[in-house]
Amino acid sequence: MFERMRGTWTKAIGPLVLKMGNLDPSVLTWTSLILALGAFWLISGAALDNNGAIMIGVSVLLILLAGVLDALDGALARHQGVAGPYGDFLDHTIDRVVDVGLLIAIGMNATFISNPSSGAVAAVLTLFGSYMGTQAQSVGLTRIYGGFGRADRMVLTVACLVAASWQAYSGGFGIDLSDVGYANWVLLGNSNLNGMTATLAISAWGGVYTFLSRFVSTRNQLLG
Repeated sequence: MFERMRGTWTKAIGPLVLKMGNLDPSVLTWTSLILALGAFWLISGAALDNNGAIMIGVSVLLILLAGVLDALDGALARHQGVAGPYGDFLDHTIDRVVDVGLLIAIGMNATFISNPSSGAVAAVLTLFGSYMGTQAQSVGLTRIYGGFGRADRMVLTVACLVAASWQAYSGGFGIDLSDVGYANWVLLGNSNLNGMTATLAISAWGGVYTFLSRFVSTRNQLLG
């Protein structure tokens, strides 16, 4: 859904692009990665207290700022007329690093997550969806952005992390679903529904849906 707002977002950041002049776009790309790494560190160590709430809140701000820079680098490169294969390669590579790193960092948080491997599972399933988009390009089609796109995933991730921050501030751990048979499976081995376990579940099953959706779309185009 949010992927459809790319045109609106591009227009909105136009004034910022003009103010950046001849700044190397790759500086924005690498800076977004550094900010994301800081967010990962904060998320992985946040506890159920006021400090934990602040850590998660700051991580959300860092993720949002990293996302803005991630969008600005491409727009700036196009404005300067220097957009090329390397910039596209670097941008997509760091996108994948951020996608995986965020989920791994959440999985490392022993306060909110009971099954640390759930972060890795969510990361792998998320990559499946991204892989199918680029695989379509490798066989001569345009890149496919259907399914549960990165923008959708990041918006819901931020919302879930805000909920986790509130849980840490209020001392509420979430909803115990250990007595619900399928919940443990849906939550990737976690029995408690909270902001962070919800993030992993949304990313994981969204990745599965994206993989299948893009596979069908690619198949139809190739055989049509």
